[in-house]
Amino acid sequence: MEGRPLDDIALVERARNGDVNAYEALVQHYQELAFRVAYQVTGNAADAEDAAQEAFVNAYYALGRFRPGAPFRPWLCRIVVNEARNRRTSAQRRTVLAERALVAQSSGDSAQSPEAAAEADAFRSTLVATLRTLRQDDRLILAYRLFFDLSEAEMAQALSVPRGTVKSRLSRALARLREALPADIRMPSPAGEHDG
Repeated sequence: MEGRPLDDIALVERARNGDVNAYEALVQHYQELAFRVAYQVTGNAADAEDAAQEAFVNAYYALGRFRPGAPFRPWLCRIVVNEARNRRTSAQRRTVLAERALVAQSSGDSAQSPEAAAEADAFRSTLVATLRTLRQDDRLILAYRLFFDLSEAEMAQALSVPRGTVKSRLSRALARLREALPADIRMPSPAGEHDG
């Protein structure tokens, strides 16, 4: 099991039995992830925040339908994506990739030399610009893998598709990303690309 499944399982079960504090603990643990996922879809911080909050409300009322013992994170991601898509569609907004996700992911790189930091910033800027040119489905699956570090199994649950479909979609999305990147930019393989 990945992440905090035992903690999540216990908290979800307590929340299903009416423990509001247990649900609040889940919200606290997943609020940043929910925002980042929603931002991938909406491309707007205010809409992402609203979508994430509404998704937590929807998830709370759907706890009765949550399968006991199932992983909470992919289930929540699916609810967040659905809410964010609904908001994006109703607002007729185009999606963009969040630089915030890249900054948050790389915040542990504090000991870089100025040259390495400049190279990393240039790579991130180019990557963000290139990702914005891809289809929304490609951006979402790449964000799940590259920014949120979901496993293939978690992505399959979050996208409601078989794991084999995740592998093929991710492979095609990575190929399209590599093809779209400028020739002088080489994208590293994401950590755990072959895990599950």
